[in-house]
Amino acid sequence: MKRLEEYKSVYFVGAGGIGMSALVRYCLSLGLRVAGYDRTATPLTAQLQQEGAELFFEASSGLIPSYCRCPEETLVVYTPAIPDEHEGLQYFRNNGFEIIKRAKLLGLITHSLQGLCFAGTHGKTTTSSMAAHIFAQSSVGCNAFLGGILRNYDTNLILSHDSRYAIIEADEFDRSFHQLLPHIAVVTSTDADHLDIYGTEEAYLESFAHFTSLIQPGGVLIVKQGIKLQPRVQEGVKVYSYSKDEGDFHAENIRIGQGRILFDFVTPRSRIADVELGVPVEINIENAVASMAVAWLCGIDADVMRDAIASFQGAKRRFEFWLRTPQRVMIDDYAHHPDELKASIKSVKALYPDRKLTVVFQPHLYTRTRDFAPQFAQALSLADEVILLDIYPARELPIEGVTSQIIYDEILSPHKELCCREKLVERIKEYTFEVLLTMGAGDIDKLLPEIYQIMQE
Repeated sequence: MKRLEEYKSVYFVGAGGIGMSALVRYCLSLGLRVAGYDRTATPLTAQLQQEGAELFFEASSGLIPSYCRCPEETLVVYTPAIPDEHEGLQYFRNNGFEIIKRAKLLGLITHSLQGLCFAGTHGKTTTSSMAAHIFAQSSVGCNAFLGGILRNYDTNLILSHDSRYAIIEADEFDRSFHQLLPHIAVVTSTDADHLDIYGTEEAYLESFAHFTSLIQPGGVLIVKQGIKLQPRVQEGVKVYSYSKDEGDFHAENIRIGQGRILFDFVTPRSRIADVELGVPVEINIENAVASMAVAWLCGIDADVMRDAIASFQGAKRRFEFWLRTPQRVMIDDYAHHPDELKASIKSVKALYPDRKLTVVFQPHLYTRTRDFAPQFAQALSLADEVILLDIYPARELPIEGVTSQIIYDEILSPHKELCCREKLVERIKEYTFEVLLTMGAGDIDKLLPEIYQIMQE
């Protein structure tokens, strides 16, 4: 296919997704005309429209603008979440357009820039975002395509036309990360997920092994110590390990207290003392180690790394503090896999060991709930109180017998309740909170402003 710059326009089917929106912004930055479809209008789609994208919220092919109707001049990009029968997609397929998945466009970018790709069941958004912030604060710079809105920049895209690096969140869903050609790859975790796509844990792990085989000769793999992964790298690719407290890259002299976390970052040949986390939760020690490892390998100065980690505010919905007073704390987290829930809850309890922790969790997907119900219950049982919402279906149809009840029945917390999403705000008013942690990858975030007002009162 042609290079991106050879097209005059790009049409995005599913333009408002967090990953797609970064590519919308990138194409606009190249001077291309951009249009697209999404199912619903959101604050993010409104921002894209202000930046120059022409977006539509009905699937009708009649709404496709005239400048996107020439197959020789228009590239069509879609996300796997869009159904095959979508009328706009059908139009493009029937009229000879070049149609590619979002991941293929990211892959094209890694053909022309050195890809620094962050993969893993969880941790990839925060780790890639930290790395993007470090690079953006340095003279090296980067082009970053992220799976979250960075609070430091209020965007999921960072641009530097002078930098040779592209920082990319490598998504394993639908094997999307197989389209990439990494120069450096980080694998944060390989806990089985998306079994509706992969079928078995073995197939899931094989997908990650194939991803490691795509690292280009002369490149680097940085892999979390102890995870299930048999890397399959090409000749000339160096392999390093990392973790919170062991491996080629790790942390030492960790200090947690008074809402602060500091540590020393250790590399194979040096040490950077007194790194302080801007988002002080324990899991971010490990995320910082991985992101700083990539920065260290790319020659970024120690003082720049230390300052950047301290000033990093996090991605929205990734351990985002909404309220932090002596009386009450409110945190929101995108966690939607049992291991993510467990890590998040443990991190909050380490920060606030003497306070009651209430967790509100919205399960995401029927298949994930079916596959991991006992593990979800085990993680949620770490909280003092649990409010469990109905399953957010996303792209799925209901599965008989699969409801939040199968998680609820196994939760051991002393206080637990089932609550439908529509009644959550009213139920919140009946509680007395010390630390509230809202979790899930669905639409629970839309309720946060109302919950925040109640918490303030």
